[in-house]
Amino acid sequence: MGARSTGRAVGIVVLVLAALLGSAYALGRSLIPDQPRSRAGVTASVHDTEYGDQSPGPSDAPSGRAEAGQDPDARHPTENPDDGLFGSRVTTGSPEVALTFDDGPDPQYTPQVLEILREFHVRATFCVVGENAQAHPDLIRAIAADGHTLCNHSWQHDVQLGQRSPATIRADLLRTNQAIHDAVPDAPIAWYRQPGGAWTYPVVSVARELGMISLHWNVDPADWETPGAARIATQVTQGVGPGSIVLLHDAGGDRQGTVDALRHILPDLTSRFRLEALPVDGTT
Repeated sequence: MGARSTGRAVGIVVLVLAALLGSAYALGRSLIPDQPRSRAGVTASVHDTEYGDQSPGPSDAPSGRAEAGQDPDARHPTENPDDGLFGSRVTTGSPEVALTFDDGPDPQYTPQVLEILREFHVRATFCVVGENAQAHPDLIRAIAADGHTLCNHSWQHDVQLGQRSPATIRADLLRTNQAIHDAVPDAPIAWYRQPGGAWTYPVVSVARELGMISLHWNVDPADWETPGAARIATQVTQGVGPGSIVLLHDAGGDRQGTVDALRHILPDLTSRFRLEALPVDGTT
């Protein structure tokens, strides 16, 4: 009986200890704040990246390729329904439509784009790369002279810029702004577009500190894949609605298809919408 009692007592002690350890684990887990989860089940980080090379889906969140660990629904808190990932702007916030041109200026294609926009009395937004602005200040002056809005598109089109330190991001954006201002000293620069749409909280935050709103899009005809003028025009004219921000390119490769597509896009869109450059003060 003594041995049996001892065994029973040991068993009771083991059960009690197991219960105490389980309670302590549960208490510890309850004290850890919930972390955003990716669709793959990996904890997301504010430094994770989402690529927005493709048009967003029906929601206002960019729907492009997501890097591992990034939940496209994990946004920077915002009450603005026109905001996307980390607060980047995906619509104009008004019935007006905005055409945007990335990666320039380019001495072959930018003048052609400017000529066609002038012909149709349309003002657009040019997201310029710093080193291109430095190399072609005459084209920056031409863009500004026609009343188009200038947007910072980083110094060297660094898709990974958002993964770098805030100090590196800030230096890159300031250097690009300086190149623009060297050509047009008084030009307002109220917008920033991250190459590839690779938004992260740090890059959006630094842009905001420098007085720039992060600019995404919701219509992408993938002209950067050079699908031809007809396909580019069809994708834009069928995809645009009130408040659309259209992503196009006037540099970064062979952009003749984009230039030619504009002659089909502009008559259609101007008959249905009011096309305007994004406001230079960043408001909509």
